[in-house]
Amino acid sequence: MKDQAEKLRIMMNNMRQQVEYEIEGKETPTRIICISSGKGGVGKSNLTLNLGLALVDYGQRVLILDADMGMANIDVILGKVPPYNLYHVIRGEKKLSEVVTTGPKGISLISGGSGIVELANLEAPDLDRFIEGLAELDGTVDVLLIDTGAGISRNVLSYIYAADELIVLTTPEPTAITDAYGLIKSVEMVQKKIPISLVINRVENEKEGNAVSQKLVVAVRQFLNRDITVIGYIPDDPIVSRSVKNQKPFYLQNENAGASLAISRLAATLCNAPSKTETHGTLTRLFHRMKSFFR
Repeated sequence: MKDQAEKLRIMMNNMRQQVEYEIEGKETPTRIICISSGKGGVGKSNLTLNLGLALVDYGQRVLILDADMGMANIDVILGKVPPYNLYHVIRGEKKLSEVVTTGPKGISLISGGSGIVELANLEAPDLDRFIEGLAELDGTVDVLLIDTGAGISRNVLSYIYAADELIVLTTPEPTAITDAYGLIKSVEMVQKKIPISLVINRVENEKEGNAVSQKLVVAVRQFLNRDITVIGYIPDDPIVSRSVKNQKPFYLQNENAGASLAISRLAATLCNAPSKTETHGTLTRLFHRMKSFFR
């Protein structure tokens, strides 16, 4: 009952804010959150999709941009392969609004395409067509979740540079922790102001989650002189691997599973602690920030 009351409170607050913007004749500002990892295989796409669904349950209008260019797989996890993706936008065959797919609970998805080499090596002119197309979606999205590729490529860093905030996902594995630190260090070199949050995936228990997160928090503070915020742990739950095989998000399969409850708590944390950036604006500002990164 407590969780339901909290969810209702957050939903009512979101609705009140939307009404206030409509009365003032303003477009609803969009919160742009990048979800990244230092290495692949840590569950980043799964986190993005299920977190998006949980945010919808809290009254948020969510758009997922699967920006793992050429290796996108959120549509596969969802069991819904769209006929068009960003490749068609870049080639000028479709408008961005025409490649938006509607998923469960009304969540929206833009696929980055899979197995398309050109998408993994975008240059500034290539980005123009689809990022400018975001203007068509202004006022229709409360939260844009960007599922970037793993690692520290220029494309990954460009999305992080343009976002309001960054969520770094890692697992307790030493290699994943090391690569997560490497990602944060690279981000610090290009975007010192972006708030960084940390989520630990596949933990055996809260004790392990605390130990892993504190190790990373201390290292980042000591060597990079920057603070990061731990916002959640996700247990190593067998429902996650089953959901991938079934091509159905685990949050939809069983909302009372350990991983699902952790995702719901994470969504509530994000709703209760809005981005620390001073202002949110329209989606088109993503375009302007990314353009400045490539200059």
